[in-house]
Amino acid sequence: MKILHLIASPRGEQSRTLAITREFIVALQARHQEVAVTELNLFEVELPPVHGDAVAAKYALISGQELNEKKRDSWRRIAELANDFMAFDAYVISAPMWNFTIPYVLKHYIDVIMQAGILFQFTERGPIGLAQHKRMVCICSRGSDYGPASPLNSLDYQATYLRAIFGFAGIQDISFINAQPLDLNPDLTREKLELSKAEARHLATSWGELIGNMS
Repeated sequence: MKILHLIASPRGEQSRTLAITREFIVALQARHQEVAVTELNLFEVELPPVHGDAVAAKYALISGQELNEKKRDSWRRIAELANDFMAFDAYVISAPMWNFTIPYVLKHYIDVIMQAGILFQFTERGPIGLAQHKRMVCICSRGSDYGPASPLNSLDYQATYLRAIFGFAGIQDISFINAQPLDLNPDLTREKLELSKAEARHLATSWGELIGNMS
C-alpha cells in the first residue's frame, strides 16, 4: 500500500498534530512493513497558482479544446500534482484547525488537484468521483472543542469541508481523529493528546487488518 501524507502544519517537530500522526504511521508500519509513506509538506512545496493561463487551460480541456504551448506550460504542474495524488492507495492529512477550517496551503493544494478528468469527471448524470476504493484519515488539532455536544459544533467547517470535497472525488472511507480542546489548560492538553494518540494507534490496527485482508 502506498500512502500520501499531506502535512498542513508549519510547526515541524513542535506540531501536536504531527505528533499524533506519527503514532498512526509508526503503528501501521510496525504491522505492515510493506506500507510506503510519502510525505508532502505543503508549507515547503511550491504550489502552482491557479489563475491566468492555468484557468484558461482548465476550461479549454473541459470543453475539449487543444491547448497551445503557453497553456500547456501553465497546466503541466497542475496535472502532475493531480496525477501524483491519484497514484496513491490511501491518504493521511495532518491539519490543525485554522479559523474554523483548514490551513490555506491545504486549500490551495486541493484547488490545484481537484481537476475534471483526473479526480472526477462530468457525465450526463452529473459528476462522479474517480478516487473510489481509496481511504483517508484526517488528523486534526483544535484549540477549543468543536465536537457534537459543543456549542461550537456548528463552526466546524474543517471536517465538513474535507469530507465533502474528498467525498466528491469518490473517497467515502474517511476517518477523523480530532484532538480537542488543546488550548484550555496544560493538564487537559496532555490528556487529550494522549487520548488522540491512543485513537491513532487503534485506527492503525483497523487499517492493518484491512491491508491484511487485501494481501
